[in-house]
Amino acid sequence: MKLYIKNMVCNRCILVIENLVKDSGFHVIKTELGEVEIMEELNPEQIKLIESKLKPLGFNLIGNRKAQIIEKIKTSIIKLIHHSEEAPNINLSAYLTNLVNYDYNYISNIFSETEGKPIEKFYITQKIEKAKELLVYDELSLSQIADKLNYSSVAYLSSQFKKMTGLTPSHFKKIKEKKRNSLDYL
Repeated sequence: MKLYIKNMVCNRCILVIENLVKDSGFHVIKTELGEVEIMEELNPEQIKLIESKLKPLGFNLIGNRKAQIIEKIKTSIIKLIHHSEEAPNINLSAYLTNLVNYDYNYISNIFSETEGKPIEKFYITQKIEKAKELLVYDELSLSQIADKLNYSSVAYLSSQFKKMTGLTPSHFKKIKEKKRNSLDYL
């Protein structure tokens, strides 16, 4: 049986969920962002037990098929941008269609209806969040960050960055450096 779980965004979440399910007496087959597969078929009481343990940790079970699709889309994009070493050089619509086995127009419509923004905007938001993270780490140049996130140019990354944050990447980096330096004096 697969349980679909909302708000899993990192490897630590996978570990927490896996341990929670095991500690509840169930056998985990596989855990990944957004879902855990267990050997047992759960009855409604067992599902409520797991749900009651998830909620205090900020997770929720997803029972609705549309919500499961949306969560799979979100976790797949997060995994692609934040947990992959390779540049996300893909056709997003083909990637997601293949992943969830539904027509892209269908998944795009339900995503927009539920989330209030198109899939592409969520994807761009995640890329900009990753760019912000990489800027703060200060290990890569802006050109290297653009390459890593598969932007066609630094100018295009800068344009999207400014559109999403209101700041240029260099201004963002200066602000973060000032905050970090001021914390060093505390």
